[in-house]
Amino acid sequence: MNMENHRENDAIEVDLLEIVSVLFSRFWIIFGGGMLAAVIGFVISMFILTPTYESTTKIYILNKSESTTVTYSDVQMGTQLTKDYAELINSRYVLEEVIRILSLTEMEYRDLLDMVSVQTPTDTRIVSITVTDINPKQAQDIANCIREVAGEHIQNVMDIDAVNVVEEANMPTSKAGPSVPKWTLFGGALGILFVCIVILVHYLLDDTIKTSEDVEKYLGLSTLALIPIAAEESNVKQKTKRK
Repeated sequence: MNMENHRENDAIEVDLLEIVSVLFSRFWIIFGGGMLAAVIGFVISMFILTPTYESTTKIYILNKSESTTVTYSDVQMGTQLTKDYAELINSRYVLEEVIRILSLTEMEYRDLLDMVSVQTPTDTRIVSITVTDINPKQAQDIANCIREVAGEHIQNVMDIDAVNVVEEANMPTSKAGPSVPKWTLFGGALGILFVCIVILVHYLLDDTIKTSEDVEKYLGLSTLALIPIAAEESNVKQKTKRK
């Protein structure tokens, strides 16, 4: 049993070495395919895909309390409630009200929901609202409007004392996506993977016998001699021309 397992392991090792050898022998093809795919990814991300912009606004939420001081328990309670605030900000009422106020007639609730991202940093009562849009000015307007409408809605629903503005929405000056480096690297990696798969499939499907080693490996026969067919054919052609 040990000898059989040893033989099987040797066979697997030889196959893996052959695969590595096949890939290494076609290194320039793989490298060229990766470079071509990387250039395609660069061109698509740089010139074809529509750039998007992000505008972020932040709010600070205070719970109702008779004391003017804020205790650690207040902070913990506010942190636990930030998820509720996020749900209210993304609620249908808030987003549809924003659509109505800004007259975004071509936009529906689901469309705006996909553009809005609400984040709540750990151990804080600060809520960050980010809007992504192809128009930087519209992204800023939507973010500010969501902050105002959501602030009133949170106060009414959760009996909050105040929703203070930490940071108004900024006017984005640089695009947030698509990321040209990421697209380029992803294209290159995808190109290399595709070329490797094509080479391996071609290698595995090619069952022709090319060398004496292939005869011994696949047929189990020993080669006694090699006949240089190509050399003989060239000699015959040369003799024919001389005659």
